[in-house]
Amino acid sequence: MQLLNVGFGNTVMVNRIIAVINTGSSPARKLKEAAKNGGKLVDVTEGRRTRSMLVMDSSHVVLSSVQADTINQRMLALQPGYHLKECAGRNPLPDL
Repeated sequence: MQLLNVGFGNTVMVNRIIAVINTGSSPARKLKEAAKNGGKLVDVTEGRRTRSMLVMDSSHVVLSSVQADTINQRMLALQPGYHLKECAGRNPLPDL
């Protein structure tokens, strides 16, 4: 069980996160409103500006004041065996 800091000492379980999204788009605002109406919205911004939204596998939406890029970097730091830079230049098919 790995916990990810999403700001102000609040943490979520990494393996329960489905997506980390920015809040600027219209679909993100609609997702936030739907979660609020359904009682599935968790606000951990402590009154600060919402900079990212985490969609959980339980259909909860967590609002965070931490940038989505920062959260992604923290997630990659928890999984040291997997780096996108290593996979970018690799040929996915073996040479025949």
